[in-house]
Amino acid sequence: MRLEADLHTHTLASGHGYSTVKEMAEAASAAGLKMLAITDHGLSMPGAPHYYHFTNTINWPRYMAGVEVLKGVEANIIDTNGRLDTPEEVLKYLDLVLAGFHSETWYNGKTVEDNTRAMIAAIRNPYVHIIVHPGNPMYPVDLEKVVLAARSYGKALELNNNSFLVRPGSSPRCYRLAKLARRHGVAVSINSDAHICYKVGDFETAVSMAQEAGIQSSQVLNSSAEEVRQFLARHKLNRESGVMTN
Repeated sequence: MRLEADLHTHTLASGHGYSTVKEMAEAASAAGLKMLAITDHGLSMPGAPHYYHFTNTINWPRYMAGVEVLKGVEANIIDTNGRLDTPEEVLKYLDLVLAGFHSETWYNGKTVEDNTRAMIAAIRNPYVHIIVHPGNPMYPVDLEKVVLAARSYGKALELNNNSFLVRPGSSPRCYRLAKLARRHGVAVSINSDAHICYKVGDFETAVSMAQEAGIQSSQVLNSSAEEVRQFLARHKLNRESGVMTN
């Protein structure tokens, strides 16, 4: 399975990343990628950038080292109503919005029901494109309900390659997520979650899991940079027209 885009990466602006935007773009070019999303952490994450970091991305060139660079954020879901730590006045500047749970943010959910409610509410947010690491065992959700919500609202769910390193116990839940996504025809985004340039385009474990679960390239959003462009364009049109799939 060949992927043309990495849609979840972090620079040193995230506080615990180690590379610049330029270094990440050059690494993406060296890896043969056509597209790279820089998605530094949302405002409640320890070490996260000021919101000016995101609004000032308007100055970025669209292409760096021959790679199309998307301006993004990995926003944190911070309550059981699915509220994000990144306000609309920031989100409107960005090409791509990821959303997920992280420790040491303001999230206060305590049960599977809380987590599921929060994640589905984030899926309904018209600015959110992809739910990241939904298989994280630290914040268990009802995976089938999440997959069905993603299908209803036309959102993608992530298989995060970095989870297998930094989130112990992720594999069984990620595999179940992949099987459910395959069954229900939900788009999957397979990403590196790179926090250093040397990890950009590192998808190997997640790709193997997706293939084992029966997911074909046609179901993987970032198998095609053009498909990513069309996906984002559809979401922007729906948001601006006030239309949401349901």
